[in-house]
Amino acid sequence: MRKYYLSFIFCLYPAIVNAASVDVETPKTITADKIEYDVKSETIKTSGDTEIVNQTGQRMTLTDSYLSNNGKNMAGNDIKLWLGDHVYIESDNIVHQGDETIAYNASFTACDDCDAYGDAWRISTRRIVHDMESHMLRFFSPVLRTYDIPVFWLPFFEMPDPSVKYKTGFLMPDFGSTNNMGTQINIPLYVNFSDTHDLTFTTSILTKENPLFQLEHRLNLDHSQYRTYGAYTHNRMGEDRWYISNNDVIGLGEYARATVFLERASDKTFLQKYGFYDDQPYLDSGASIELFGQSGYVVADAHIFQELRSGNRYYATPSGNILPNIRATYQTKPVFKETYFTLDADVLGISGDGTSSQRLIGDVRVISPWTLWGGNRITASISARYDVYNFNDTDLVDMASFSGLKDRFLPSGYVEWGLPLFRTTSEWIQVIEPRARLTVMRETDESQFAINNDSAGAFLSDTTLFSDNRFSGFDLWENGTYADYGVSYSAFNQAGQTFEVFVGQTYDFTARFQTDTNTGFHNGASDYVGRLEYDNAEWLDFTTRFRLDQADMALQHMETSAIIGTSENFLKVGHIWSRKFIDTYANNAEQDSINEFMAGIGVQLTNRWSVRFNAVYNVTDNRFQRHSGGVFYTHPCYYLSLEYHRDNAIKNDYVGTTSFQFKFGMSINGQRY
Repeated sequence: MRKYYLSFIFCLYPAIVNAASVDVETPKTITADKIEYDVKSETIKTSGDTEIVNQTGQRMTLTDSYLSNNGKNMAGNDIKLWLGDHVYIESDNIVHQGDETIAYNASFTACDDCDAYGDAWRISTRRIVHDMESHMLRFFSPVLRTYDIPVFWLPFFEMPDPSVKYKTGFLMPDFGSTNNMGTQINIPLYVNFSDTHDLTFTTSILTKENPLFQLEHRLNLDHSQYRTYGAYTHNRMGEDRWYISNNDVIGLGEYARATVFLERASDKTFLQKYGFYDDQPYLDSGASIELFGQSGYVVADAHIFQELRSGNRYYATPSGNILPNIRATYQTKPVFKETYFTLDADVLGISGDGTSSQRLIGDVRVISPWTLWGGNRITASISARYDVYNFNDTDLVDMASFSGLKDRFLPSGYVEWGLPLFRTTSEWIQVIEPRARLTVMRETDESQFAINNDSAGAFLSDTTLFSDNRFSGFDLWENGTYADYGVSYSAFNQAGQTFEVFVGQTYDFTARFQTDTNTGFHNGASDYVGRLEYDNAEWLDFTTRFRLDQADMALQHMETSAIIGTSENFLKVGHIWSRKFIDTYANNAEQDSINEFMAGIGVQLTNRWSVRFNAVYNVTDNRFQRHSGGVFYTHPCYYLSLEYHRDNAIKNDYVGTTSFQFKFGMSINGQRY
């Protein structure tokens, strides 16, 4: 065996111990199969496997060691300086000078015993300096070896030791390529201010475009967090293009919280071109404040929108900025048996394009649930809602531009019945429940205004039935009396398996002033809606929602999603289909059916190699909207991936692009570098 020499300082007590350890004062410990102390020379000799821990907690392992009385001289075999569970420095000669441990002709690895056939990676160098005060490792003329094959050399390299959670410095770069901006190299610089405050500044070098600069700032405080992200470039066309996003959540005590959010871009296509787009139709900026109570909740918020679509005339989002929106709700304790009151208020202001409107809503509701003989459940409710609107040059439905005040009053009530019937076997618990609700409310006619400031209309589904408001938003009103009815069946067992099916319908006793043929609502009986769910708690989770024509049971709409497999090997499938839509804004012209598939697959090839693929395919247009995939390798000591993304969108100056990205990094004690 070769011998290595180490300088260290130890304070020791006389002892001769077999298969034991000697504890020293500060504390410092020596553990060995056998420890001998020579009283005359005041030296220590160990036999067999030995472990030495110094005052700072630094640990060494060696065999058959010798320590002098003043600790300045030490000899031993197979010396390793351990910096973590699988991290060590091995050297011909290791010395200790002040707060620095210096290893000559050394090697460093964080892959001890990670592979049976060798270390996945190792850095060999002529000198390593470990600074115990700054917890930094400095490598002089290091060579990175993969399974002992040299692959990379640097004149100097510095990194924190595994005890450091956060440290300022450059992170591992990653590489990408796109068909319209060329090769992209992302060089991230991490800046640490404290354990709760840091930022990352990334410079992206592009071969077909000017550099892109990105900044991500993070700050956590007690009960608050602050997040800011920005990107900027001055492109080759001489344009300044940018994007900024901010989201701050500020705790204001036990019962209050404020949120400030900002999202803005220089133009509609910057996010798509530079890979930040996530199908969002608009960007939202504003602020909110929330007040909590045991029985009440109040939120006030404001929104300023930036539209990203080519036009917004028929979109279901507000066509102006929301300044302000205040919502409050309060629920009383039971005043009689289980009967309680709810009080709701809503204030909304919308302005934009020279028009504005303000709305005030007050709603009081009494809800009284009862359980009667035989398990029958009855819930009765009455409510009164009053709206006041102030318009300024605002277009109303079937009316010209209007300025002034309008108000409306909507009394309503409902009675709901349900009868859950249980059956229990040795393996399953089964429940079948018929339900019915009759809702009575004031009937309105065509002279009653029905603006569309915050409503997205109605779309019949299983979630629409048995709800207080079948429309999205507040501005559109129900009209007259209607009944909801349906039946559900569910079963579940102790293994976690569940099965559920629901079928229902609604019936309008009052003819609507205008019925959108796409919604599934009709004068009289609506289409049938249903839901089917199954989860076997192991390898299958399936859900589908559907709508059937009330006249001939023809399929009108279906949404299906399924996850087959485990978290490592899986197939995700989604499908949306709707019968030919009628475009009411184009003189009731019949449009193509909506038919879209979504699929994702993941395969764990080995315990470390995996592949994943995702795609969205528009069957109506016979083309992929987008697809992506990649190969991933996860090792205890490093990771790498190669991914591609294809976007087929065409929008203004943006044409769909294909991009590739390669990532590589090292992992030390579970931390990625």
